[in-house]
Amino acid sequence: MKNVEMTVEGSVLTIKVDLEKDFGPSSSGKTIIIASTEGNVAIPGCEEKKIGLNVYKKK
Repeated sequence: MKNVEMTVEGSVLTIKVDLEKDFGPSSSGKTIIIASTEGNVAIPGCEEKKIGLNVYKKK
């Protein structure tokens, strides 16, 4: 994962992303990647549940 922190308290998932970071252009080159789970990943403590997250901005 890039720039993504996840925590679970009870039944609440909290996702933390630093919006000031960037990881360069996407593979298409149309956007700048800010954060990504890089595909679907298991939610901590809830292995049967998955999340896929991409945060980006236009070039």
